[in-house]
Amino acid sequence: MIRILPPEEAKKIAAGEVIDRPAALVREFIDNAVDSGASSVEVSLEGGGSRKVEVIDDGEGMDKDDLERCVLAHATSKITSLDDLARSRTLGFRGEALAAAAAVSTLEILSSVDGREAWLLQTGASGETALSQNRRRRGTTIRALGLFDAIPARKRFLKRESSESALCRQIFIEKALAFPAINFRLISEGKLKINALPAAAGLKERFGELVLDRTERIFLHEIHATGGGFTITMVFGGPELFRQDRRQQYIFANKRRIQDFGLMQALEYGLAGFFPNGAHPAGAVFVEVDPALADFNIHPAKREARFADAGAIHHTLSAALRDYARRSGLAASAADTALGGGTAPRFDFGPRGASGTGAYTDNAAALEALLERRREFAPLPAGRGETAESACEAAAEYGSARETPRLVGRAFDLFIIVQKGGRLYLIDQHAAHERLLYNHFLSKPIVTQELLVAIPFSTESADDDAFLRRKKDELSRLGIILEDEENGNWRIDALPAGWRAGDGGTVSEILALRRAGGNIAEHWAATLSCKAAIKDGGYLDDAAALALAEETLALEETNAVPPRCPHGRPLWMELSRDDLFRAVRRT
Repeated sequence: MIRILPPEEAKKIAAGEVIDRPAALVREFIDNAVDSGASSVEVSLEGGGSRKVEVIDDGEGMDKDDLERCVLAHATSKITSLDDLARSRTLGFRGEALAAAAAVSTLEILSSVDGREAWLLQTGASGETALSQNRRRRGTTIRALGLFDAIPARKRFLKRESSESALCRQIFIEKALAFPAINFRLISEGKLKINALPAAAGLKERFGELVLDRTERIFLHEIHATGGGFTITMVFGGPELFRQDRRQQYIFANKRRIQDFGLMQALEYGLAGFFPNGAHPAGAVFVEVDPALADFNIHPAKREARFADAGAIHHTLSAALRDYARRSGLAASAADTALGGGTAPRFDFGPRGASGTGAYTDNAAALEALLERRREFAPLPAGRGETAESACEAAAEYGSARETPRLVGRAFDLFIIVQKGGRLYLIDQHAAHERLLYNHFLSKPIVTQELLVAIPFSTESADDDAFLRRKKDELSRLGIILEDEENGNWRIDALPAGWRAGDGGTVSEILALRRAGGNIAEHWAATLSCKAAIKDGGYLDDAAALALAEETLALEETNAVPPRCPHGRPLWMELSRDDLFRAVRRT
């Protein structure tokens, strides 16, 4: 039975559910359908959802009285007081979604409890409602028409229909992933796009069906773990399915997809060492936690959650993944990945030999060009039985003759520590390598590589189209070959050789060049160098570390200020011998 929450209870519950785009309607309507006990949910979109979002379910439905109340503020059948939040396992509970939807669109809700008697509720732009008898099988059909038609200022901020449709599709996939026993159908512009049938075995099959290509599904694994008040199911791909971004990583808590960086890190940590350097696993983590040990009421759209013992969940997740990876032989399969027997993905950018391509990678091999150019690093003269005085004299003679940096060590998986003359340098390996690559990209032509499969995309505004048309020739000189297919539809036919970002990331990086003003070449060089440079935590052997240090310190200094990376960070900090002696009072 639907009831109106008392004002004192409603005020205590985080409110502010905002219908900001069609995807929000899809999310809220599916939540209600699932909470109604539906075994089948069908979503239909028109105009990317801005003209129509319709959700049809076969759940328990509403009678006449409930239907009249359901669009009122704080009308809910899920809770009666604040205390109920500690026990609620439903996706929705605040009673705000339908009222918010009715405020920004025209709603039609047709519902039946028993399949014999059905009622249709229609809302108007001024808040009025009309109720009439109708016919329908058991369940509910809800239809939102003309989103923001009465609020042009908000409608102006919607993206193109294709972009809004893609966001609706993503919400649909998230909901379907968490409920493999329910049949989900997605229809867009009158065409069936997804028909996710109930899977016999559950989450792994549903993830493979919705997220992966058919040929990739054999590389999926599913494991389980338990802790105090929670259970975890992990569905993830082996190293054969590594990705260059985290777009195919999903975190669910009590079947809601949430944004939780800590759990994503736990997924990465658990599989660290079993994937190529710089690559990411694809997978989904499903946490089921006692509602009394979690708070889902901290975000208006319930996209975040607070756990009573987040550390225990993180540890259990990463430990279970690490143990399984070791026992199941993932390390062996990681060594046989498609890209060169486990080597990291390569980033090609310059001429080398007959093939016309060169390479930098995300690990020690990323510095092969530096190693080819380095001087011969002769060891410091030393001999058994030499005196301290003779050793110092030899060192001084060696230093004055060569002034070559000497590798001292490393710190925090980021800094290379070298001594040069009377100074100690702590070099940020990522920033330094990034600056060297940046200089390279600005001084040499960027090699273009034609894509085997073009990347189609749709722009979000006429300004994006105007920018791409205006800068098309300049972008081609930067290795980006675009084809205008009209009406906001574009195609990427070529990219800089070795570019490895995902399709979505690639499009975002290209469109971000709009903000570069007249410095597109510099901005793009900074993007290429950042992606290709060795990362925080990447390992360099001694020769590579020393080569990077020498090339970095050889950069010209301006006004005694150390050179910076393209994003403005200093490449190093330095301390003199006197600085160190003063610090320990040895002056």
